[in-house]
Amino acid sequence: MADLNFDIPKGKKIILFDGVCNLCNNSVIRVIKYDKKDVFLFTALQSNTGKQILNHLKIDTSKVDSIILFDPEKAHYIKSAAALEIMKQFSGIWKLTQIFTILPNSFNNIFYDFVARNRYKWYGKKESCMIPSPELKAKFIE
Repeated sequence: MADLNFDIPKGKKIILFDGVCNLCNNSVIRVIKYDKKDVFLFTALQSNTGKQILNHLKIDTSKVDSIILFDPEKAHYIKSAAALEIMKQFSGIWKLTQIFTILPNSFNNIFYDFVARNRYKWYGKKESCMIPSPELKAKFIE
């Protein structure tokens, strides 16, 4: 990761999310709750770190302004592929979501894009990115 100005701890994956979206912020809290293996770190798409990763991955946020999973040891995933890859780490009922991996991403993204297009209307939007509580601060890269 020569062009990133920070080190990513080995075995960690970074979830980039829309920091002003209420649905996205609630999803981050849910991922933290179910991340029993402590795999994920988080950064907002709008943050300096988020912008740096987006630049590194050559992702244009005018085309992709939704969840991105960056696994520095493997690859990156966007939209429904990112959501399914994240849920792969969870146990219990969440394992059932992996059935959707047999479908093409383009099909899964139809539903994903519909929700993404309407997320501000349905769930609202914040004026600024969420500020994590002191207990959760270690999970976020600024």
